[in-house]
Parts: sequence; C-alpha cells; structure tokens
Amino acid sequence: MLDRRSVLGAALVFPAQAYAAPNQRRIINAMMTDEPATLCYPLFNTRLTQEICGNINESLLLFDWQFNPHPNLARAFEMSPDGLTYTFYLRPDVQWHDGVKFTARDVAFSCGTMLPQVNPRSRNAFSHIASITAKDAYTVVFRLKEPFNAFLMSLMASSAPMMPAHIYEGTDFRANPFNVKPIGTGPFKFAQWKRGQFIHLARNTHYWRPGQPGMDGIYYRVCATPEQRMVAMETGAVDLAMADDIDTVVNSRMAANPNIVARADAYNGTGEITVMELNHRRWPFGDRRFRAAFLHAIDREFLVKGINFGLGKVAHSPIPSTAPYHDDKVLTKYEYNPAKARALLDEMGLKPRLGGIRHRFGIMLAPDGGGSWTRGAQYIKQALAEVGLAAELEATDWPTQSRRSGNWEFDCDCNSYGEYGDPAIGTSRFFLTSNIRKGVPLTNLQGYSNPEVDRLFGQAAVAITREEAQAHYSRLQQILTHDVAMLWLYERKPMLFHNRRLKNMVTGPNGPADGFGAATLA
Repeated sequence: MLDRRSVLGAALVFPAQAYAAPNQRRIINAMMTDEPATLCYPLFNTRLTQEICGNINESLLLFDWQFNPHPNLARAFEMSPDGLTYTFYLRPDVQWHDGVKFTARDVAFSCGTMLPQVNPRSRNAFSHIASITAKDAYTVVFRLKEPFNAFLMSLMASSAPMMPAHIYEGTDFRANPFNVKPIGTGPFKFAQWKRGQFIHLARNTHYWRPGQPGMDGIYYRVCATPEQRMVAMETGAVDLAMADDIDTVVNSRMAANPNIVARADAYNGTGEITVMELNHRRWPFGDRRFRAAFLHAIDREFLVKGINFGLGKVAHSPIPSTAPYHDDKVLTKYEYNPAKARALLDEMGLKPRLGGIRHRFGIMLAPDGGGSWTRGAQYIKQALAEVGLAAELEATDWPTQSRRSGNWEFDCDCNSYGEYGDPAIGTSRFFLTSNIRKGVPLTNLQGYSNPEVDRLFGQAAVAITREEAQAHYSRLQQILTHDVAMLWLYERKPMLFHNRRLKNMVTGPNGPADGFGAATLA
C-alpha cells in the first residue's frame, strides 16, 4: 500500500524540478529512475541508454511489427543468392549533428571496429563478417564467412547503432569525451546533461526525414522514487513513462486513467527475461547443485503474480516462450520446492551452522528506485533464508552496477535481458566462452563455459534451414537448463505509458530504441 504522505510530498517536489526547463510548446517530459552510466549507445547498451540514444543514433534498417527489414540510413539493400554478400546503398542526404556527412566510412567503422569491440550483442553477430568494403562514399558491401541467418536482424538499432568515425576512430572508446555529449544522425541532438536533474535533447533542424521530428525537444528527468513517478505521470508534469518507470503495483491504475495511453507492445522486439546471474568463479556458485537449489527455493509464480502483478510468466528457458526456437519439451524445470533445495545443499556439504545459516553472499540490485525489482529481491532474500542462505542486498546506481558486473566484482546480481529477435543476437552472448570479457558489461559475466554449447551456438547461427537451427537450439536449451547456466526468473512484459495528447510514440517492435522522430503533440 502506498503511503499517502509520501505521495503528496512527491507531488510537491517533482513539478518544481520538471518546470526548470524553458517552457516551450512542443517539449516532451520523460523520466528516468537513475542516470545512465554513459550516452555512448554501444558501450553500455542497457534499456535506459537505448531509450535516450535511440533518438540520437540511428541504424541502417528499421523493422516492422512482423520483424521484416526496411530501409533507414540505408535507402536500399540486397543479398546475394548464396547469402554471403550484403550490399547497402546509403542515403546521400544524411549528416551527423556536427554537420559532417554520414558515409560508408562510418558504417565500416561502426560494424567492423567499434561495435564488435564494445557491444556484447554485436561482438557475436559481427564475428561472422569476413570483410566490409566501402565501394564508394554511399555503398557498403559486407562479405560473410558463412551464411548467418540473423545478419539483417543484427542491424536493428538497439544492436547496431551507427557511430561517427570522425569522432571515435583512433581513440580510446571508453574514455572518449563524446560519450557524455554524443553526436548522431537522429531526429534529436544532445543539448545538455545537468547531473542529478535531467538530460535534454533538442530538435535536429537538419534531420533527413521531411517533417520530422514533430517536437522541439525531450527532457529526461531524474525521478528517483516510484511514488514520484506515478504522481508526475498522473498530474501531467511528465508526458512519458517507459519500461521500468512505473511500478507494476499501479499499472492498472495508470491504464484506467483517461488521459494516459498504456502500450503493452512497445518492447515486443526485446523478448525480455528477468534473471539473476551467479559468479561461477566464486564458490559455491560454480556448483550446479547450488544453482538448482537457488531456483527450488524461490516461488517464481509468486514473483509473477505477487510482485509483477501478473505481467509475464515463469521463465524456464534462456529463449522466451513467445520467441522462435523455444522448445518446452526439452527443458529441465525447477519447481518451487524448499525441501529439495535443502537436500541439494546438504549433498554439497553446505550444512546449517550457527543460526541455521549455510552460506552468506551478496545480491547486487539493479537500480529501480524501490520498484518491482527491489521488491522481488527482498522476497528472494526471505525465500533463501528459509533454506539457510543469508543474502545481503547491495543497492547500486547504473555506473556502479556496470563497473562491478563488468569486472566480475559480485556474487549474484539481478538484471533483465532481451533476445532481440534471434538467439544468435541476444541469447548466445551470455553463454559463449569467447564472450567472457572482463571490463565489458552485459557479456558472459558469470564465466559459464561449455565447449558443446559454444559449438551448438555456432552451428545454429549458420544453419541453412529453420529445422536445422531448431535442432541445435533445442539441444542448447536441454543443456543450459540442466546446467542451470543462469537463473531465469520470469518473462517480462514491460509497459509504456504516455499522455494521450502524444501521437505515434511507438512505431515498431523496437519501441523507444527507434526514437521518437515520428511523434507529435496534439
């Protein structure tokens, strides 16, 4: 139950912050629970970064609701009959926000150098590229080592944003000063980042799409608590609430508000699963029995129904049940069974000691300002205590979470990961031995390594037929669920809410990651 006094207090505090910006007629006010670690889109490709930078950086292709590719920065594209050569013809009228022309050099640099180095999804997908050739300033040819059935899907904006070669080439990507003042080709350009308050994006007056963007700018405002965010949305102080902004406790209340539009399809392209990652390098997390006991100790149906208020379903696989290649028949499932959890811990030699405690460890929380992730972790802590596991919840902000997880400085963490259209793009990155990369967040942070899994992911990615790919992915799901390679909790269905006077806020399954160039204010 929300405390009335805290809600009223929030109502007084937030609008003063909201109207600190110039009062322009066509401005969107959006929210963020915490500030991002960076505004370099590929470097820390979390949802928050995608939601902001989707307006700044664009991709070669856009995808419709059926995941069919369409031209974007590439005005046209073609594939050779053998599936090895892709040619992209770029628009000649696109320029970066600093006035430099967007050319084939930028595509070759983005896909051949920067993205494979710093973006965990791109690293695996683009490893299939043999060469990238700029035939001229506006023609780029990709030659693959072998047919890769997810290649076009890997060019979705949330996986392959184009980056300016003239800004990043020859620099330390992680230390480049433009990481906090990004330059893109998108409908909005970076204007200001006032730490602790807001990030302001301004209208790109030289945008290549006629008539876009439909607004003068966007303010992403720090709004730390769920109560503040709810009141800000209901009072109209904020126009837009994305994925984790609104606590699931009040989703139905928001959806019933006649001034607010609720969208359940804005993140269809993500295919998202809430997970916990265990650092296999640290005992006892590397023991399969401990990971199985962990899952048996948690009532995941309660997480879905009691914590997430029915938005989603229990996850039993690394591939969402709504996505291609999911195979329920091969899965090892871990029902809620505390007695079985205790038996597995006993089998390992983790006997109860003083106070009935078998083992102590930390759970690093994803920043959500006290929302559903925090409540879920609080429940998990209680459930683990019932089987003798003492967990300490460790609050973080996004920069700290990025540093600690990327450097393997954790026992256990909470996060939410997406498949992004194909397991070769969004799933394999968490289990491939080649993607164990210290210092790089959102990779194989756990240190899970299995040669057969490596081989099967490679074979699935280059399979010629759907049936061949399915056979590989079915075997992968069989192995990974038996190994409890990750703690899959539940499949999420994030919501997006916006003021009814806003139109065209979501135009495809990639949602906010494709930007708000088409959006207008009625």
